[in-house]
Amino acid sequence: MSRRDRISLGQAERIDYIKAAHTMTLCTHGPGGYPHAVAMWFIVDDDETVWMTTYRRSQKTLNIRRNRKVALSIESGTTYQSLKGVLIRGDAEVIENIDVVLAVLKRIHEKMHGALPTGVDDEMRNRARKRAVIRVTPTRISSWDHAKLAGTY
Repeated sequence: MSRRDRISLGQAERIDYIKAAHTMTLCTHGPGGYPHAVAMWFIVDDDETVWMTTYRRSQKTLNIRRNRKVALSIESGTTYQSLKGVLIRGDAEVIENIDVVLAVLKRIHEKMHGALPTGVDDEMRNRARKRAVIRVTPTRISSWDHAKLAGTY
């Protein structure tokens, strides 16, 4: 078994790791071809589809409309032995349906802050009107957990 195989996370491990993370870096292709990397709050489904929201006219949405290929990165650890991460390469889609945006906004809020307070539905719907969802469907996923090497550096 190769070193790469030994440190890779299985699908269930990846999903648990991704779900526990608060922030992921979204990398799109900027207008001049340079990477555009931004930290994003997000949610992930069990099939590893990633959902996030942003303003409809943000640079991210403009970049994705020009080139759907994106990368998402999550990493943790402060020493070589504790490095752990996931890199998702995938195709992004910008969705402007208010009901979809509202549902994703609510799920992200619940993940980051807990249940929504009562009586905020109208306010959330107003926010959703200005926003879009970015849905990323993975095409390739890489992962690493150096702790799995257990002293064989």
